[in-house]
Amino acid sequence: MKRILCIFLGILLMISPALAEESSLAVLGAQDIIEQLVVYYGTYGSDADGKTASLLEDLQEADPVAGAKWESILRLWKTVNTDLEIHESILPDGLPDTDELCLVTLGFQLNADGTMKNELVERLKVAKACAEKYPNAFVVCTGGPTASGNRNATEADEMAKWLVANGIDPQRVIVENRSLTTAQNAVYTWQILAEQYPQVRQLAIISSDYHIATGALLFGAEATILAEEAGREAVTVVSNAAWHAPSGTLSRMFQAGALIELSGDVETAFEIYYDTYDIHGLPPLD
Repeated sequence: MKRILCIFLGILLMISPALAEESSLAVLGAQDIIEQLVVYYGTYGSDADGKTASLLEDLQEADPVAGAKWESILRLWKTVNTDLEIHESILPDGLPDTDELCLVTLGFQLNADGTMKNELVERLKVAKACAEKYPNAFVVCTGGPTASGNRNATEADEMAKWLVANGIDPQRVIVENRSLTTAQNAVYTWQILAEQYPQVRQLAIISSDYHIATGALLFGAEATILAEEAGREAVTVVSNAAWHAPSGTLSRMFQAGALIELSGDVETAFEIYYDTYDIHGLPPLD
């Protein structure tokens, strides 16, 4: 359906650019504008600034609340990939040493038999050091059933067992064991915190270094999407700690897919994850 809309708009543009511009909001709903916004920036980066600014104006007109939120998310996206300081091995000083702080430890795919791979163990070593530095903080373990030969094993449950076996008080450990993507990590973790841990006001993301920016983006974006009425203190991502991985990378376009997943379009998100999404359906940059 989206490709049909793009073709239709392209025909309008060839016939009459002015008519196409006037008709775009009538044809595209807020979700379509959000996805174009995200894919343009994911594909072209700062070269798409003019186009994304125009799309944000369209979104503001179509849905002012969504427009304000996605303007904030786009600003965060640019920041985490350019200005975010990543702290190797340990959280910095100065975070609250209370249960207002929660250390979100992101999972990693399990071995076929359900045991943890070395990368996940290394992330947990960082989480343990951070939990010892901030002994009143909660620790979230997040990740679902990713062992191909053992569907009963989940990343989060294996992570929690390791932390408890290595001296972390089980009362501090929160288990989110449903998620299969980083976007789902954010969605399900926020649900648990909102429903069961309202005292948490600040998050620190713990993962491999190449994954920190994506984690900070998605948890920050989900917080923005869920933002309630003005006057209520927001839960914010305030810091991070990372294991320095010998390899690994996540592209800006992968992040675009994850943001589209947060927006509710899982089908398009997975097309992007698996490199089957056709960016050539987009009109060219102005």
